Amino acid sequence: MGSVDTRPAPPRDALSTATPQRQSITRDRHRHRRFAVAVAVSLFLLDLALLCGAFWLANELATRGGWSWLSRPRPADDYLLIAGLTIAITMASFIFGGIYTGRRGISRLDDATRVTVRITLAALAGLALSSIIAGPDLSYSRRMFLLAWLLAIAGVVTGHFIHTGIVAGLRAHGIGADRLLVVGAGATGELVLDKLARSPQLGYDVVGVVRHRPWPPGEERSAIGGAPVLGMSVDLREIVADHDIDEIIVAMSGTAHEEILDVLLQIGDLPVAVRIYPDSFRLLTSDVLSISDLNGLPTVHMRTIGLRPVERVIKRAMDLVVSVVMLVAFAPLMLLVAALIKLTSPGPVFFLQERVGQDGRAFHLIKFRTMPVDAEAETGPVFARPDDTRPTRLGRILRRYSIDELPQFINVLYGEMSVVGPRPERPYFVEQFRRQIPAYMARHQEKAGITGWAQVNGLRGDTSIEERTRYDLYYVENWSLLFDIRIMIKTLFHIFQRDSNAY
Repeated sequence: MGSVDTRPAPPRDALSTATPQRQSITRDRHRHRRFAVAVAVSLFLLDLALLCGAFWLANELATRGGWSWLSRPRPADDYLLIAGLTIAITMASFIFGGIYTGRRGISRLDDATRVTVRITLAALAGLALSSIIAGPDLSYSRRMFLLAWLLAIAGVVTGHFIHTGIVAGLRAHGIGADRLLVVGAGATGELVLDKLARSPQLGYDVVGVVRHRPWPPGEERSAIGGAPVLGMSVDLREIVADHDIDEIIVAMSGTAHEEILDVLLQIGDLPVAVRIYPDSFRLLTSDVLSISDLNGLPTVHMRTIGLRPVERVIKRAMDLVVSVVMLVAFAPLMLLVAALIKLTSPGPVFFLQERVGQDGRAFHLIKFRTMPVDAEAETGPVFARPDDTRPTRLGRILRRYSIDELPQFINVLYGEMSVVGPRPERPYFVEQFRRQIPAYMARHQEKAGITGWAQVNGLRGDTSIEERTRYDLYYVENWSLLFDIRIMIKTLFHIFQRDSNAY
């Protein structure tokens, strides 16, 4: 059980005797709170203005813009009733749905999806409620209402996109940052610190790291990943109070759950947000677990990981459509690239490499050749690195924009790969990883993909295999058609943003 702080409360004038550093932290916390309120209020007002603007613009186009096909004679009060109820219900659903809670890390695609769903449901509810209030005499233009609905979705999604970008830019410059403490100084803690360092837009000021166990003799370190080690987890309550921590990430993989609970009980009554990084490679979710009854005995049932037969048919159909469209659309570019490879480097146009796919079966992955034919003659199988000298000049360009991956749509057409799925590795690396990483082979229950959930989260090339495995298993366990579409769209953003891990 965690320790209880029984020290007397400080006197009322304690602030006057506080150190300048303590006073500075207090001022920063006040600025942080004002920033959080400003973000929420500004987004609320922006949404309200955009929704009102959408219904106003639809009405203007119908009555004054010459778009007579949008409307028919109707009482103006009826339109105002429908518009007012729809806007009110939308704003209420945004508030109670957590749109203004300032959640970090939510993707713009996820935000656009939830905005679209909530506006659509609110529009239907607004129509239904208007029909009840006005009765059978309710008169409105369905076309004009449809236009207002489309304008509302387009406006709010665009507004959120711009607002999120501005807030992320401010947070990246330290404005409104939360003071964060990482509990756990092992490999998982370092992984979390590395992810935070690569994501300044999340707006975290990493104050330090707390160890759970003493350092082994001779391995003492004063800092981890650029963050100072502030002490041990037994003193967590005092560390949180002394450094005015806003949020804690517990990253203690390999630690018994009882010990983690003891750590959490120390700070259970403190006003600090807590996130726990899972210590299991299998990220079980509500779709994987369900409560069932075994003749009166309640049990937790875990469904078999992997797609159901009907889901495999749906996914295969989408793979066929996408691969044919991509191969036809990019045929001129692929012919140009093939010619340039032949002109700039001796050897074949395509590079065939053995990879491990579904159920551990090997297949030959097709790529445009970006290296000399004998690139690994001296080194053997190795991962590409940022300072890799093996790619040709043209090869570097092809890799930077993932153009070398286009021939893999042929693998998809043949049924060896899917458009979305865990990236396939070479047999040499698979043999290593299956011995080092628990449940690694579970990622092979589905077809390998050209892109995947790990890749769109920045895990490409020579990055953490452990973290990639977590993302791959999450994808396998939570597949849906919308999830695949979401990953495809995020892949396009990553290509145009020139992913730093593509080399």
